[in-house]
Amino acid sequence: MDAAAALERLQEISSQVRAAVIFERGGKVAGATLADDQRAKQVAEEAEALLADAEQRRDRADDDEFAQLEVALQAGSVFIVRDGDRLIAATTPPEPTVGLVFYDLKSCLRELAAPAAPKKRSPAKRKPAAGRKEKTDAKS
Repeated sequence: MDAAAALERLQEISSQVRAAVIFERGGKVAGATLADDQRAKQVAEEAEALLADAEQRRDRADDDEFAQLEVALQAGSVFIVRDGDRLIAATTPPEPTVGLVFYDLKSCLRELAAPAAPKKRSPAKRKPAAGRKEKTDAKS
């Protein structure tokens, strides 16, 4: 599944996600619900910086990278989910169902990583064998 299809599916299943951007480390945008490409790139860069800042502030004994992060503001929340080098950042209205939003964002990234399902082929029409006439029920 490509990023556009994954984001379209996310918007279908998650009524709480206002906007979302899928991106790679370094800020390369793979897809976004935002119409402005420059704004999508800015959101990706800011989300990655926010995640890096949060990781710097954690307990130094923990060397693991964050897999997810929520920042709750009065106007709404910002969610960031990481799966390897791919990330998704999303915004929601105030007081979202946090666990459900994280689940939806993780599902979106999983769908993106899943191999595309093979397309079903329609059955081929059979042609009559060469040199044979097709039988008909017409009586003469």
